[in-house]
Amino acid sequence: MLAKLAECENKFEEIEHLLTDPEVLADPVRYRQAVTEHAALQETVETYRQYKKAAAERDEARAILDSASGDRELKELAQEQLVASKEELKTLTEKLKMLLSPKDPRDSGDVAVEIRAGAGGEEAALFAAVLFRMYSKYAEGRGWTVSVMDASETELGGFKEIVFTIEGRGAYGRLKYESGVHRVQRVPQTESGGRIHTSTATVAVFPESDDSDSFELDMNDVDVDTYRSGGAGGQHINKTESAIRLTHRPTGIVVTCQDQRSQLKNKEKAIKVLKARLADLYYREKQSQEAADRRSQVGTGDRSERIRTYNYPQNRITDHRIDLTMYCLTDFIEGKIDEFVDRLTAADNALKLAGSGVLKGTEELD
Repeated sequence: MLAKLAECENKFEEIEHLLTDPEVLADPVRYRQAVTEHAALQETVETYRQYKKAAAERDEARAILDSASGDRELKELAQEQLVASKEELKTLTEKLKMLLSPKDPRDSGDVAVEIRAGAGGEEAALFAAVLFRMYSKYAEGRGWTVSVMDASETELGGFKEIVFTIEGRGAYGRLKYESGVHRVQRVPQTESGGRIHTSTATVAVFPESDDSDSFELDMNDVDVDTYRSGGAGGQHINKTESAIRLTHRPTGIVVTCQDQRSQLKNKEKAIKVLKARLADLYYREKQSQEAADRRSQVGTGDRSERIRTYNYPQNRITDHRIDLTMYCLTDFIEGKIDEFVDRLTAADNALKLAGSGVLKGTEELD
């Protein structure tokens, strides 16, 4: 890992030199490429330099403590420095591991999210509404934009299904681990006897990235149907067939959109989501072996995989992929999900690093 970091630093310094070269400055293509590479390496190199400085301070403190000479006060200061530098090195090591882990190019893009009620009838639909609100609150807190594409609402305010997009830098990277079966244990609103019921909802997260934007979609493979929108807010649209349903015959994927008054706008949004789903399907097939290798830790994003349990009586959240339990359900469903997202990201990065061989020889970093 240290060798990899030294290589990154050498490359970074070479690029800095190029950025002062008159020939590069005069060539817009080369200059733009150099600036991009410089930006991509900057955080890693700066963190590595902080690490080297902390390591030097640790070694200096050790030398003072190992010395037979020296006054007591100096050695006390050296002991404090040793403890502080070790803590800093630990933090910087974890950050460097994350920065060196293989990146998913789709992480910086927007997402399309589908939530569907599973087992549990009306209670499952109400839980689906809780999940939608949770993700909406999380998106709001990060300054992202949520747009509902299609929803099938129940009489009690739940959702049989709801499809929405979240636009914001890094949305997919933060939400991609949410795909799977979410299980809730609580006393339903419809339960008069006070008994705890178990219900489920399924979440699927699809990236909207450059890959999906450039994905070639043959519209000859797509059936386009129009229909009259229903549900709250649909009075105008109910008079015209502005809602759109796209069916991709080769895969059976169906996408609907009815949130806009304009049929054209609904079609444009539906095509965008369909392309994202097809691009994601292609990507997952291509990465199937990697997904199988990581299945036991962070999961595959498969809709049939139970990933998390929400236990209301105990105020408990349990993520089954990384065996993490916390008693913060009240805050979690208010959109405060970063602790779990960070832990899942760290677990995934550790597996990627181990698979890439970057972790070899990391005893020097401990």
